[in-house]
Amino acid sequence: MSSLEQMLPMELWSGRLFTGQWISSGANRPVFEPATGCELGSVAMADAQVVCESVKIAKVAQDSWYQLPYEKRAEILRKAFTIGETFREEIVYWIVRESGSTRAKAEFELSVSLKSLQEAAALPARSQGEVLPARAGRLSIARRRPLGVVGVISPFNFPLYLAMRAVAPALAVGNSVVLKPDPRTAVCGGLIIARLFELAGLPSGVLHVLPGEGDAGAALVSAPEVAMIQFTGSTAAGRKVGEAAGKHLKKVSLELGGKNSLIILDDADIDIAVANAVWGSYLHQGQICMATGRILVQRGIYDQFLTRLVKKAKTMQVGDPSKENVELGPIINQQQIDNIKRIVRSAVEAGAKLEVGGGHENLFFEATVLSNVSNSNPAFKEEIFGPVAVVIPFDKDDDACILANDTEYGLSAGVITSNVGRAMKIADCINSGILHINDQTVNDEVVNPFGGTGASGNGSSVGGASNWEEYTQWQWLTVQSEAPLYPL
Repeated sequence: MSSLEQMLPMELWSGRLFTGQWISSGANRPVFEPATGCELGSVAMADAQVVCESVKIAKVAQDSWYQLPYEKRAEILRKAFTIGETFREEIVYWIVRESGSTRAKAEFELSVSLKSLQEAAALPARSQGEVLPARAGRLSIARRRPLGVVGVISPFNFPLYLAMRAVAPALAVGNSVVLKPDPRTAVCGGLIIARLFELAGLPSGVLHVLPGEGDAGAALVSAPEVAMIQFTGSTAAGRKVGEAAGKHLKKVSLELGGKNSLIILDDADIDIAVANAVWGSYLHQGQICMATGRILVQRGIYDQFLTRLVKKAKTMQVGDPSKENVELGPIINQQQIDNIKRIVRSAVEAGAKLEVGGGHENLFFEATVLSNVSNSNPAFKEEIFGPVAVVIPFDKDDDACILANDTEYGLSAGVITSNVGRAMKIADCINSGILHINDQTVNDEVVNPFGGTGASGNGSSVGGASNWEEYTQWQWLTVQSEAPLYPL
């Protein structure tokens, strides 16, 4: 806590929003620790009026930020990375305490967040366009220009990374950013980012961090000063954001939910297959859009696989990740607990077998395994966002494709096998934005384009080479020595 208070002292952020300055707000919300229910502090909440004022400031600040030498923008991003490295323990502390992450998950989240800063720092020095064919005496250029103000609406589950992966590249290419983090994780998903960039020397007004409820998000989407919305969250909320953004003719990137399949072929090593299924299903209590929502196991090894998975689930420790070395921490809140219980109960009523788990104490939900799940079962169709492994047998390789594609989502998929050629044939039939052969469904390495299809998003991608595409727009520029004399 001593070094944490050097970076983000409570008297700095408690009851305050970040607009380049730390400003007081009339409305505050307690920050609760899911594992204990203890209050960790109090964050200020922005309303629609505050958002409208901030986007105007961000609009003014954006031009001078873009006009800075590209080396200066890169230098600020590198400084933010260095500060993040310096305060690793303090940032991990907040991710664990505020989001209910295990320490291993929090450390991984911080590492990819810092990597996104490194990658973004390289963007300003890259080629920003191309020279197009033109007649003699005329120069024709396609160049990338920043959009202006980018609004980012980020979720609770990977709060630091899912905000940083948008904030860092958007800033790097010359935009200003207004970030609305989920108020349940406003410190690790927002205020830490504000402090990193403040200490790195980002000019005032270029980044705003405004925790808020739905009215704040709606104001951000509708504000005429905002050119783009990058939204990560549920499909239901994403549909509303997409509809509102379309009404205002804004560019919009929607990274939404998933019902992701891990296909395990009968030539797979069963121990490796179980390890992959456990990681994909139970990491961060299953509260990940890429979580393995269905484990499709070829019938020849189905019984062995199920037996070993159930055995592993029975041994998984659930508890307070800030005090114990546990594999499962708490679910984010009671509303999500109730939703997990509803789906598990409905699944059993529809014929599924509850092999293990299904119970909870406070916000701690047991590692759960469901078998005998048909394609009409709620557990087959719905994104659970909890520690529930859904195991489904299949016969032929083609059947695995049919089952994997039987969903409105199209985010991630994985195939475990000893025959890569066989897996490649299956890969060609899978409808998903992300596909891993011999790995489970939860992967992100920052340098890769990340995005889904169908109800998992609008086909856009963030990360890697796609960041230039997402956070800039093309401008066609021609130059010639004198204007032509047209005949009309």
